[in-house]
Amino acid sequence: MQTAMHPALRSARIPAVFDEDGFLIDDSAWTKALAAQIAEVDGLGPLTDAHWRVIEHVRERFFRVGGLPAMRLVCRATGLSKDDMHRLFGGCRSIWRIAGLPNPGEEAKAYF
Repeated sequence: MQTAMHPALRSARIPAVFDEDGFLIDDSAWTKALAAQIAEVDGLGPLTDAHWRVIEHVRERFFRVGGLPAMRLVCRATGLSKDDMHRLFGGCRSIWRIAGLPNPGEEAKAYF
């Protein structure tokens, strides 16, 4: 795994280390401020309450069960539709990255 910062994140001067795909290597480095910076780099604009509901749910679920939650379950738990999720984040990959979770691997990324 590469330990250099992803180029887009390096240019934003985000003080954390990401892999070559832009996923946070050390999840303990994650903060809400870092999440906001990643969202800005990704062009998502300021994070709203709806964004935070999703981010916090995904983080809690990941650290509780150690895996990627199914999007339909995230939608149900946060009260948002798939269309809402797409509008807010563009896709699962952005949710995962902004939530500061590690690279899920090639197989999981194929589903993003």
